[in-house]
Amino acid sequence: MKDYNIEPYIDNNSQRSFEEEEAYIRAKKKLDKIIGFYWHLASYLVVNIVLLYIIYVNTESGFWSFGSFSTAIFWGIGLFFHFLGVFGRNYLFSKAWEDRKIAEYMEDEKRRWE
Repeated sequence: MKDYNIEPYIDNNSQRSFEEEEAYIRAKKKLDKIIGFYWHLASYLVVNIVLLYIIYVNTESGFWSFGSFSTAIFWGIGLFFHFLGVFGRNYLFSKAWEDRKIAEYMEDEKRRWE
C-alpha cells in the first residue's frame, strides 16, 4: 500500500489531540481498506478479461461452458465478500436510506390526500 505521508493532527490540548489522532487512524485504515478493494476489483476485471479472451481465441467449440467462466464466478464470489467486508452489509440499504424512503412515501401519501 502507498503511504501518503499525511501527518496526523497535532494540538496542544492533549485529550482533544488524542481523540483526533484516533479518528485520523480509523479514517486512514478505512481508506486503506477501500483502496485495497478497488485494486482487487481492478485486478479482477483485467485478469478475467484477459483469461476470457485467451479461452475464446484458443477454444474451437464450447466457449459458453461453465469451465470458461469458473474463475470469474468463484473469484467474483470472493470479491463480493471483500465488498461486504469493506463497505458493510448495509451499504445499499442503510438506515439513512430507509429513513429517506419512508419520508418519500409519507410525502406521496400526503399529496394523495390533499
